[in-house]
Order: sequence, then C-alpha cells, then structure tokens
Amino acid sequence: MLEIGNYDDAVRKFYKTLKINTLPLSSWDFYAMNFDKVCNDIQDITSLSKLAKENSWAFNKKVFKQELQEKGHVILVTDATLNIVYATKNIWNMNGYKPEQIVGNKPKMFQGEKTCRTSLKVISTAIKEGKSFETTVVNYRKDGSTYKCWIYGQPVLDNTGKVVNFIAFEREVA
Repeated sequence: MLEIGNYDDAVRKFYKTLKINTLPLSSWDFYAMNFDKVCNDIQDITSLSKLAKENSWAFNKKVFKQELQEKGHVILVTDATLNIVYATKNIWNMNGYKPEQIVGNKPKMFQGEKTCRTSLKVISTAIKEGKSFETTVVNYRKDGSTYKCWIYGQPVLDNTGKVVNFIAFEREVA
C-alpha cells in the first residue's frame, strides 16, 4: 500500500506543476451553432436534390453545396407561376421568416414601399423571357425592417427544355 501512496503523491505533484486551462461552457455554444448550420445545410442540399430529381431538372446539383456551404447564400425555389415551393433554412437569418411560413406565397411578400420598381422590372422581364438576372432590391423582414438583398435568379429547365421552376440565390448586402 505504501507504493500506491507514493504514486498518488507523485501524481498530485505532477498535476500541480501543470497549468491547465479549462474551456468555459459557452465555448460549446459556438460548436453547436456551427454544427446546426452544417446539419441544416445538409438537409437543404438533400431536399433540393430530391426536388431537382422529381422535376427532372437539367441542373448541376453540386451548385447547392457550393451556394449554401461555401458562399452562405439563401436558396429560394418557385414553381413556373412564381409560388415559393422551397426555401433553405438560412432564410431565417436574413429576414426572420422560417421556410414553412413562406412556402406557397410569392416573393412579392418581401417587397414594400421602398422596393425599387426598376429592379422589379428587371426581374419581371427576365422571368417573362426565361433568362437569368442579377439585381439588388430593398426587401422587408418579418418585423417590417428593410434590408438590401442581392439576388441572382435563373429559370430551371427540365430535360425537355421547358421552364419548370425558378431558382434564386440571395444574400443580404450592405
């Protein structure tokens, strides 16, 4: 037993010489926040890929990962008549709406008095002509405050060349 006591003394002495810094519990919050983002992105990529398959999109599905994970863009998908059919979970960070709150509505729900009519005309013309567009508009958050939203939109064609959806990549800009 004396040998174990000597061992315990040596271990205590050793640990007293170490300067161990513990991490505060709040540091795990950063990990969890990033973990949630990665999980949400993966769910969105899976859902968007399923939507693409169901609608026979002639579209490179690798774009979803690049736009969500690398660029941090919000992805909004509408049907051919501009009803929102899908929005990525990160839309909440931009405007306070959860995806389920906007599905079935038209993107006009984000517009208001300060939204530039010229930018809306650019979008409208591009949609009618089945072309891509890029513009910045003033949109409205759920709480009524405004933000500038950069949008790159494009028609999504099926394998026969018919427009079946529109997809927009968006982010808040200063």
